[in-house]
Amino acid sequence: MRAHQIMTRKLVTVSPDASISEAARLMIDYHVSGLPVVDAAGKLVGIVTERDFLRRHEVGTQRKRPRWLEFVRGPSRQAVDYVREAGRKVHEIMTRDVCTVTPDMELSDIVEVMEKYHVKRVPVLQGGALVGIVSRQNFVEAIADVLHDVSDVGSSDALIRRRIVAVLRHNEWTPVGLGVRVKDGVVDIDGVITDENVRRAIVVAAENVAGVTRVNEHLCWVDPMSGVYFPPDTDLPRRAV
Repeated sequence: MRAHQIMTRKLVTVSPDASISEAARLMIDYHVSGLPVVDAAGKLVGIVTERDFLRRHEVGTQRKRPRWLEFVRGPSRQAVDYVREAGRKVHEIMTRDVCTVTPDMELSDIVEVMEKYHVKRVPVLQGGALVGIVSRQNFVEAIADVLHDVSDVGSSDALIRRRIVAVLRHNEWTPVGLGVRVKDGVVDIDGVITDENVRRAIVVAAENVAGVTRVNEHLCWVDPMSGVYFPPDTDLPRRAV
């Protein structure tokens, strides 16, 4: 999937000369945590987010550093902090160096950008023009849509089993000798594991296969150090999400 498939197209933007109270009110009214800052020519010049409102003189949350540290930092950096903590206009507190993506960028690459720069949203630019924004919320919505679509896919038991086996073989943590049975979309898995974390991973792998309605695991745990064998506690069903 690519950016244009999940991005928000109806954008709420703010002018760099707008007051911070206007920006705050827009964020509250439209239930958004960040606003692209666009100049009169329609060019993206920055972004203002909830984070920019955390350190403020009005509520007494400005940074309070020891005097020796302020001396080391110097007057220039002190002045920069003061403007961000007491500025009254959007352009005084906004982030200017904005990470952007293109409409055709793959979602995996967008996630890399968001994680690398520790941002929750990235504007989408096409030919220099702002055409959308991708936020963490868009990923949540995309996953919900995909899972809903997958749950509606009907499959034969034999096909479901082949898919489960293929998924398990693809992962290095999968133990050898697992038995997989499927009847009417209900999956039963038995075998031996030496790590309790693998138990849940096996169940999740099966739950994510299209057509699965429930997963029953009958996995026996063996202590790799002592060789002590523990049979399954219970065969409780787990309904697929």
